[in-house]
Amino acid sequence: MSFFLSLLCLSLLLITLLLMRKKKTEKHVIHLPPSPPNMPVIGNLHQIGAVPHRSLWRLSKKYGPVIMLKLGKVPTVIISSAEAAKEVLKVHDLECCGRPSLAGPGKLSYNYLDMAFAPYGDYWRAIRKVCAIELFSAKRVQSFRSTREEEVTSMIDSISKSSLAATPIDLSKMLFNHSASITCRASFGKGFQGSEMDGAEFQDLIHEAFAMLGSFSAVDFFPYVGWIVDRLTGLHDRLEKIFYKFDIFYQKVIDDHLKVRRREKQMEDIIDILLNLKIDQAGSDDAVPITHNHIKAILMNIFLGGVDTTALSVEWAMAELVRNPRVMAKAQQEIRSRIGDKQKVDEEDIEQLNYLKMVVKETLRLHPPATLLLPRETLSAVKINGYDIPEKSRIQINVWAIGRDPDLWESPEEFMPERFEDSPIDFKGRHFELLPFGAGRRGCPGLALGVTMIESTLANLLHCFDWKYPPGVEDIDMDEVAGLSVHKKTALVLVPTSRDACSKGE
Repeated sequence: MSFFLSLLCLSLLLITLLLMRKKKTEKHVIHLPPSPPNMPVIGNLHQIGAVPHRSLWRLSKKYGPVIMLKLGKVPTVIISSAEAAKEVLKVHDLECCGRPSLAGPGKLSYNYLDMAFAPYGDYWRAIRKVCAIELFSAKRVQSFRSTREEEVTSMIDSISKSSLAATPIDLSKMLFNHSASITCRASFGKGFQGSEMDGAEFQDLIHEAFAMLGSFSAVDFFPYVGWIVDRLTGLHDRLEKIFYKFDIFYQKVIDDHLKVRRREKQMEDIIDILLNLKIDQAGSDDAVPITHNHIKAILMNIFLGGVDTTALSVEWAMAELVRNPRVMAKAQQEIRSRIGDKQKVDEEDIEQLNYLKMVVKETLRLHPPATLLLPRETLSAVKINGYDIPEKSRIQINVWAIGRDPDLWESPEEFMPERFEDSPIDFKGRHFELLPFGAGRRGCPGLALGVTMIESTLANLLHCFDWKYPPGVEDIDMDEVAGLSVHKKTALVLVPTSRDACSKGE
């Protein structure tokens, strides 16, 4: 009897141990997001086409809104739904607010360029506070209003001269120059014409920086090894050369400001603000000291993050409007009926222009300048849509795909600003269906300035001119070229016709 009792106890003990072992094993099972089959070494890189946001969108259609790719040696989670984006940017914002490290033997000499990719911590919080309070607050944006309005007037006058002869104009180039000139004046206190570097040279430098930073870099996908490829292809040396020129230029402008310290100036520029902040913080134990490299980093991020994206948004808006005459006519009717015979639209007039604001929202839905946002990195393991995302995973949010999700938007490929009529959805990071500027801790600090420039520029183009295709052109090529921002493949060339109300006094 005792033998059978002992055998029974032993059996129960074995069963209990097996169950405990199984339970323990189950706890360590990681439920990763689905992933397409990958290849040795390159992983899923071969599935990323020339226009990455479209390639990733097609993969999400097959594998779901949360997928994991292996891009070279880098595990990357692609988010393609508003629900999953909310989990990353709101629910787990703190755990997902890291940036991929740019450290390594192939790193550029100008380490201040890492500011946008700074790890989450005291340094990042200090710089973010400077940008949010000192540079891009509502009060500060308003202080640069006269600069923006003067540049709008200059652009309108330039277009008017072409309109007299019904000459086609390269609107893409003009919008970039307009945006860059505003940024130059706000940053340095002078435009291209007054800068130490020739205006055309400075613009070419910005263009080349965009192209290089948006090109394939092996070190992004093969950390600590890819730099060898970047050196062999010349990419590393070209970037060094570009940013050496920027460095020299920025240092010269800073030195000039230090020599003059223009106290008599009626309006401070961004360098004045940052130099004053540097002086105010000297000796303070509570603040992260502002150095010249911090100032250069902020300037670099303003140019790379603001100039191109603002110009592109207006360019895409004009392209869509010319292709949709009904929408353009409705927008122009609203502007002209509210503004009347005024020669230009002032910034305080914009608040009356509800349909124009809907046009801007619709443009940013279909054509977000940064289609994948800047990459994030998980600081700890998290769950997104029920999937386990390991620590140190890169996360990219395909806001282009979210903006065209048929579950969120009726007729998503159609340019239809009326969809925002009586809709609470905005682009300020509170609604995850529309995320052109991101959200959460890593959301764009220059949102208010960017939107102000887009709305003011677009309103004046529509108020002062009628627009049509050049002779022999029946439609606009809407193909994209991916880079740091997503451009039209071909320049937007249109023929303006000036309105009499805007020609008075010329």
